[in-house]
Amino acid sequence: MPTKKGRAQTTRRSNVQTAALAAVWLAAPHSAMAWTSPNFGPNVKIFDPSMTQARIQAAVDAIATQQIPNQFGTQRYALLFQPGTYGTAAAPLNFQVGYYTSVAGLGRSPGDVVVNGSIDVYNQCDSTGCVALNNFWRSLSNLSINVSNNEPSSCYAGEFWAVSQAAPMRRVSVTGGNATLMDYCTGPSYASGGFIADSAFAGGTVINGSQQQWLVRNSNLDGWTNGVWNQVFSGVVGAPAPCFPAISGGCGPYTTLAKSPATREAPYLYVDPRTGYAVFVPSVQTNSVGTTWSVPGGTPGASIPISRFFIAKPTDTAAAINSALAKGLNLILTPGVYSLEAAIAIDRPDTVVLGLGYPTLVPQNGVAAILVGSNKGVVISGLGVDAGPLNSPVLMQVGAPSGGVATSNDPTTLSDVFFRIGGATPGKAQTSLIVDSDDVILDDVWAWRADHGAGVGWTLNTADTGLVVNGANVTAYGLFVEHYQKAEVVWNGAGGTDVFFQNEMPYDPPSQAAWMAAPGVDGWPALEVTGSGRNFRGYGMGSYSFFNQGVPIYAAHAFEVPTNLPPSSTPSMNNLLTIFLNASTGSGGILNVINNTGGSSTAANPDTPVTVVKYP
Repeated sequence: MPTKKGRAQTTRRSNVQTAALAAVWLAAPHSAMAWTSPNFGPNVKIFDPSMTQARIQAAVDAIATQQIPNQFGTQRYALLFQPGTYGTAAAPLNFQVGYYTSVAGLGRSPGDVVVNGSIDVYNQCDSTGCVALNNFWRSLSNLSINVSNNEPSSCYAGEFWAVSQAAPMRRVSVTGGNATLMDYCTGPSYASGGFIADSAFAGGTVINGSQQQWLVRNSNLDGWTNGVWNQVFSGVVGAPAPCFPAISGGCGPYTTLAKSPATREAPYLYVDPRTGYAVFVPSVQTNSVGTTWSVPGGTPGASIPISRFFIAKPTDTAAAINSALAKGLNLILTPGVYSLEAAIAIDRPDTVVLGLGYPTLVPQNGVAAILVGSNKGVVISGLGVDAGPLNSPVLMQVGAPSGGVATSNDPTTLSDVFFRIGGATPGKAQTSLIVDSDDVILDDVWAWRADHGAGVGWTLNTADTGLVVNGANVTAYGLFVEHYQKAEVVWNGAGGTDVFFQNEMPYDPPSQAAWMAAPGVDGWPALEVTGSGRNFRGYGMGSYSFFNQGVPIYAAHAFEVPTNLPPSSTPSMNNLLTIFLNASTGSGGILNVINNTGGSSTAANPDTPVTVVKYP
């Protein structure tokens, strides 16, 4: 198995200049309405069923051709489909989704927007082969796909979503064919995703294939083919039975939770045919199973009219955004890169911040990107934060260090929020995310100290920790934290829960002496639960190692939990694994899975998961 990332890939399709997009994008009038569409800016493309399919196809293809090879580019797009049907069985609508592109329906329910065709992500290919390991930063949400295909190769029959981190699928209904999480048409098809929530698959199997790890939460499955290292299901109808570690020729490796303890689905933009655009904010659920939208009455929650949002453009300053927030408005961030001279300050309870088309916040002068006060019900969704050129002590902080009142009935929620240290541009930040508030829900968070791209190196894109949790009863689903230089996650809060964790240790420590938690303690843990993290529960948690500096580097253990707590307070760790990724170009490894338990995964046993089913 090769290392998960690190090779800049090219596309099987030729690139075009950005100017070509203007030639194929023809602004079509919306059908007759009594309201006016807001100005979301030039990179939010809104499609209407009255448009000819040729015009839609030309527009989406041009954006895909530009964005598929655009891993660290600055262009971002939201492709939004108004309620109606697109494509037919005889003439399906098939297109690909590239970097920094979000595709979404504008209906109140996924069934309001129907695509006869497929919306795909394929492998990226170059002279060394074809893989999906770098297929990040894109999304698909709030629509239905009746699978049909007109690709030249009959191999591409199905819904292909061959992605890695930061590529969520939410509120999607797939019927009439298979959905595959790997591109098996160009092999070897390595992939490292991923996240599905509030989605349903009927009349076809979900092909996991080569996906190293995956989380499915609160969805409906009609079949699931296999696992590789760590496949986790939480509150999923039709989920595979628990089976961890994998049984050769049998099942797994599956971690299956019958219910999800506390969830809140991501907010979404939609069109009310009478009143126009609004944002729907789903309610919190406890011990939930299946999709929210398939129950009578649809997804529970509340609508906020677009008039109560400040629609920000990348040219807006933090001062302008904060002025709007101080007036009681919510915030929509349209596609682009925002250079922030100060932190965006969210001090009002129940404020909604919604990103369209992967807006990226870049704090300057060592400030934070977002500071959330000790408030209940703040919802932040669909955006990225890049570290700026001067070191920021923290990129996003939720709550004040003193903590706050319990808010389990209206929790602050972060959905599809992604952090990046280096890669696109040089950047530094000590900690990416600090959670001080209680009851916060983290739903698909990727914190990445870049291992390739611009400004990458042990002393260049410096970053200690991806996530620090100080609040009590914080729940995380789909937590991806990679390559940080000290303990990558530090969990201090009591009563925390993490369902699925994926980690890669830093590739690039120059020596063992440069990467020591303490004298005599090699390396740093991927996740450390401290003595105050009483009753922490972890499910389906993996940490991978690969060290590429030509010297053997070791970590004493991947997971660290206190051993001096009474049994009633001791953390419960379930279905853990470590693995060494590539012995041909790396050396060293992880000596124990958790504390001093579990054995080693090193260059001596590469590509072989080492597991602990339960600790203690």
